[in-house]
Amino acid sequence: MALFNATEFNSLRDLFINQIEDLYDAETRLTKALPKMAEAAHSSPLRQAFESHLAETEGHVSRLQTIFRGINVEPKRETCEAMKGLISEGEEMVNAKGDSGVKDAAIIAAAQRIEHYEMSGYGTARSFAQQLGLKEAANLLQQTLNEETAADKKLNMIAESSVNQMAAAANR
Repeated sequence: MALFNATEFNSLRDLFINQIEDLYDAETRLTKALPKMAEAAHSSPLRQAFESHLAETEGHVSRLQTIFRGINVEPKRETCEAMKGLISEGEEMVNAKGDSGVKDAAIIAAAQRIEHYEMSGYGTARSFAQQLGLKEAANLLQQTLNEETAADKKLNMIAESSVNQMAAAANR
């Protein structure tokens, strides 16, 4: 008995479509997870970072829809098992008990794992779009990659400038 259905790729276009379907599912899932992360954050800058990234993430979903239209493909979500797992790990941090500073550091760690996954996915999809000569899609994917990179840097700055220090001070 097969553990999964085999996907068939006969062209780079097939693979590209699969990748943007995966990203579409990942971003859609993230629009539901980010408000929970924002609500759980004790640090005001962290809460604001999640709230502003939610608006960006909604824009990422919209950009992916534009890409689908640009290649004449109906937007479809390919279940992103990786994002499901990353969000599940994030929910563990959100629901954790304990010191608020340590909990914020845990939420940032989970969020940065998500950002790194997205950065990888968008970089790959952008490269495929470039190879396929899909300039508009490549540009849109690069815009999102830039925003994901900026979100990761912002989380890092929040962690290093305050949250990690508060976490280190816990139970001293």
